[in-house]
This record gives sequence, structure tokens and C-alpha cells, in this order.
Amino acid sequence: MNEPAKVIWRPVDDGADTPMAGFAAIAGDRWQRDLGSWDKLHAWSVSEREEFWQSVWDQCGIVGTMGSVVLEQGDAMPGARFFPEARLNFAENLLAHAGEDDEPALIFRSEAGDARRMSWGVLREDVARTQQALARLGVGPGDRVAAMMPNMPETIVAMLAAAGLGAVFSSCSPDFGVKGVLDRFGQIEPTVLIGCAAYAYGGKIHDTRPKLAEVAEGLPSLTGVLVVPYKADAETATDGIPKSMLWQDALDAEEAETPTFLPLPFSHPLYVLFSSGTTGAPKCIVHSAGGTLLQHAKEHRLHCGLTADDTLFYFSTCGWMMWNWLVSGLQAGATLVLFDGSPFHPGPEILFDVVAQQRVTHFGTSAKFIDAINNEGLRPRDTHDLSALRMLMSTGSPLVPEGFDYVMDAIKPDVHLASISGGTDIVSCFVLGTPLKPVRRGEIQAAGLGMDSQVWDEQGRRVTGDKGELVCARAFPAMPIGFWNDDDGARYRAAYFERFPGVWHHGDFAEETRSGGFIIHGRSDATLNPGGVRIGTAEIYRQVEQLPEITEALVIGQDWQGDTRVVLFVVLAKGAALDDALETRLRSQIRTGASPRHVPARIIAVADIPRTKSGKITELAVRDVVHGREVKNREALANPEALDLFRDLGALKT
Repeated sequence: MNEPAKVIWRPVDDGADTPMAGFAAIAGDRWQRDLGSWDKLHAWSVSEREEFWQSVWDQCGIVGTMGSVVLEQGDAMPGARFFPEARLNFAENLLAHAGEDDEPALIFRSEAGDARRMSWGVLREDVARTQQALARLGVGPGDRVAAMMPNMPETIVAMLAAAGLGAVFSSCSPDFGVKGVLDRFGQIEPTVLIGCAAYAYGGKIHDTRPKLAEVAEGLPSLTGVLVVPYKADAETATDGIPKSMLWQDALDAEEAETPTFLPLPFSHPLYVLFSSGTTGAPKCIVHSAGGTLLQHAKEHRLHCGLTADDTLFYFSTCGWMMWNWLVSGLQAGATLVLFDGSPFHPGPEILFDVVAQQRVTHFGTSAKFIDAINNEGLRPRDTHDLSALRMLMSTGSPLVPEGFDYVMDAIKPDVHLASISGGTDIVSCFVLGTPLKPVRRGEIQAAGLGMDSQVWDEQGRRVTGDKGELVCARAFPAMPIGFWNDDDGARYRAAYFERFPGVWHHGDFAEETRSGGFIIHGRSDATLNPGGVRIGTAEIYRQVEQLPEITEALVIGQDWQGDTRVVLFVVLAKGAALDDALETRLRSQIRTGASPRHVPARIIAVADIPRTKSGKITELAVRDVVHGREVKNREALANPEALDLFRDLGALKT
């Protein structure tokens, strides 16, 4: 039996002075339950879901009428209905716990040096005026408002304004190509489009007006386009864009000071989020206002311990679900830090400059960013005042054990390091951090409260200490309403419920450890299967990226002579060469650190690796290219030209 992984962080006094411990004490008294340990608290949260979610509603301060029913058809998945009688408004909840009018709600920074604060008072007023502007353009309950915007205050204002009116909000980042935007927004037929005239990235100002004009032309449902001049001359910001007017002009024409909050059902649609779309048209995933609100309140207030005294900064674009997750931090009354630009310009320390300057208490980023700054030799603890930082979150891909080591050594030894994992599919987490347990090297701490997250084998049996499929065995509020234009729910059921009927199958290859933690080994559809044995790609990446000669890697399974062989692609560091000596070291590292089955049959050097807009490498797209299959949506990639590097590689023929 494997020994438990090393403990690298422990909560002070076992987390007794945390919001989660306070929640457990109050709920225990209320329901006459013994919730005095993490294991007991979590077990209760999944076995007594009506008690648990009612406690979350009450103790997290949800504004609205709950109704008398917490859960209907609770054993149906899909089909379970949480709070079917409830009425609430998402935007009202995000603004209900606001501070004084002059206190900061949003702090905006960009790589180009922009610095701006928006107070709670200005935020409320701008939301009210934006609502009037949207209403004049015909936006009402159920209509869609789409944004092609950077992560800046206007984007949050637009979302809150739309949600207050009962409209459905959807966003992408301005670096998307025209086809990528239309593949997404074209499906949901928005009434209003909000876009920026320019944006900054990598030391350059990118003019988006031609793109915005083409997108507007391609969306015949639009009644208007509101343009934020950001980084462009306001006098020319709307040039060539049909049905457009300046954002500020639209707001200045209105006089409202108090936002409108339409009371709506718990299951009313709030967001449409999109799958990456690298293997076909992006799926339009519809999320409910109540489910998103309740799940995020639980994760922020209980798992993260977020309060009105805190400052939350998650580096994200508006095309990644972590933007939606970040915004919900307003429900706790926290100040949000928004950043626009490259996390490496003008240098790799830029995000830590922001963390230090703004006294950030909760900072989130991607595992790839942590790996990159580790390779850069960055030691923020030596150069920045990080004394306010209590929690560091990582997601996007598995954080390898060496990444845990780096954070504790080079960033902050006493920070609560929380690797988290969920997805666009639920706009939240299945597994994440908890203040009531130690952090073990290489492991995600625990399943989320109310989330019956388990790992199952091929026969649908729960396994511990072995790899299998990540599932959620009981219904939870943040399950999507469904997919857009999927009236009979067939595509929705096929995506999550066919593999194990009545159980959410997420598509992650995972492991539940004997200490109750979780390890994500990669996506199931990218899992390798040499000789009929399933192995995860993350185990190979962990070994390969320890070699200084390798800056990035991608691994696929290639159909070969009636079986599958492992093919490893590597991007070499400057001055490195893929000679026999390096290949031998790579194979030895993988064989020793993972297993002989993980050793690639071929190792091939490439100049670049394709990735999505949110920075995730695209194993499936490369696998399709290698096998001569069409990649249907190259627009979903940040660097689609990289795919061409994998086409017709001679080394793949032998």
C-alpha cells in the first residue's frame, strides 16, 4: 500500500477559526448533527442534501424567497430540481452585501499600466444606467447579451445589468477570431453585443474594430452594439461597426441610480458558457442563476473563507469559466482585482506586482503559469511583499507535485495552496481546497461540500487508491439547465449521463487517495491505452517537464499496427537539441518516475504546441491531425498555426 503523500500545509487550530467551521457549528446545532470533523461535515452534506443546501442558503446570506421545497426528484440525474418554488435575482445577490459607496468593489490593472478603481456606489449606478440602455435596445427576460471584452469593469457591469433584467449573459475574450466568435454567439442569437475597440497584449495594442464590425454583421439578431473605446480613440471607436454607439454615451443618456432586480425562478438561465470546440462546434452550456449563485457562495465563503475584508484576484480572460467564478466573489462583499493582458509582460513578475500592490488575500492562476515561473527561476517571496496572501489556487490542468514544492518554497511557505478542478460544464468545482484538512503534496484536498465526487472503475464500482473515472453520484444545484437548442435534452444526456446512467460522468481520469484527496491524471478522452492498459497523460508531463531542456510537452496515443503507441512531442529550451543522450534521459526519467508503460515509442521535437484560448494544450486536436482527421474548429485555438507542425511528420510514419 502506498504511503500517504507528505503534508505541506496545516490549518491553524485545525481550521477552528474559519467560516467553514462556523458554518458546521451552526448547522450542527440547527439539525442536531455531529459535524465536528471534515469527514462528518462532508458526509452529511451529500447524504442530507436538503438540510445542507438550506443551510448554505441561510448562512451565506442568499437574498430571495426560498419557498418550502428544497429538492424535488432528488434521485433523478438529470431531472432533480433544487428550490423549485424559490425566487431570486443573481445580480441583486452580488450587490446585496456591498460595502459603503466609496469603498472599492473593482480594481482594474493592465499590462499597459492602466490603473482604475470602481467603488460600490459607482458600480451600482453604472449597472442601473446600463440596464436602462439595454432595455431601450429591447433586452428583457430571456434575451441574450453577448460581450467580446477584456477582463475589465465594464464587462462586469454589463453582466450585472443583464442579470438584473433577467437576460442571459455570454462572453468571450477579444482575441478570438471572427469565426470563433460567430461559432459561439451565432448559436444563441444575442440582442445586444458589447465589444471593445482595442485591447493590449504582449506589449502591443490590437485594433479590434474590423473584427467587431464583421461579428456584428454576422449576428442579424442584434438591435445594437455598445463599444468600449479601451485603448482606442473614442472618436473613431465605432467606425464601421453597424448599429453601434459608445458605451459611455449610452450610459450618459440615462438617469437611473438604482438597479432593477427582477425576481426569477431558481432555474432561470443566467449564463451560456461554451466548450472549447476543438473537435466540433462549441457546446452552448446553459447555467442557472440559482445553481451558480448557491454553488459559488459555498465555494467562496466556505471553502475559500472569503469575506468582505478580502481581495480576490483570479487571472482569467472572459472566455474562461474562472471569470464567472471570480465575479461571484462580489456576493461575499470582497473586492475583485481584474487584470487585462499577458501574465508575462513586461516580465513574469507582473501578476505578483499586482498581488503585492493590492494586498491580495486570495490569488488564483493556472498550473501552467506556476510551471512557467518555476522554469524562469522566479522567487516572488524574495522580491514581493506577500504578507496579505492567505490562499493560492491553481486550476486549468493538474498541478504536479513539483509545482506544490515550488509554491511552498518560492512563493509563500504558509499559504493555503488549493489545487482545484471542475469545469465549464458546472461553472464550478467537483474537488477543491478546504480549510479543515491538511494539504498533501500533489493532491487536491477534498470533494466539494454537497458534491458526491467519487472515482469509479469501468464496471461502475467506486475505487480508492486506483485510477478511474471521476463521477458525481448525486444531483447538485450547479448542474446545467441543459444545452442551447437541445429541446429534448438528448445531447445533454449523452454528454454526461450515458456512461453511468443516473450518475454525472465528468470525463476526467482521476484517483481518490486513501487520505480522501484527489489526483487528476488528465482528460479521459485523452487517456493513453497502450496494450489495453489506461494511463494518464499528466503522469508523463510531470516527468518530462522536470528536465531543463524541455519547456513544454504534449503526448498522444497513435494508432499503430493494431495497438496504440505513445508519442511524445517536446518543445526544446533555447540551445537544447533532441539528440540520443536527451532521448535516453527522457525515457529513463519517465520509466523511473512513472512506469515502463508510460515510456513513449517516439519522441519528436516541435517548435510549438497548440492550446486553447484559456491556455490548455489540445491533445485531441493533435491526435486528429496525426490521424488525418479534420480539426473542425481551429478558431477555438489561440495558435491554430501550430497544428500544421504535426501534419505529415515523417517521424510518425516509422
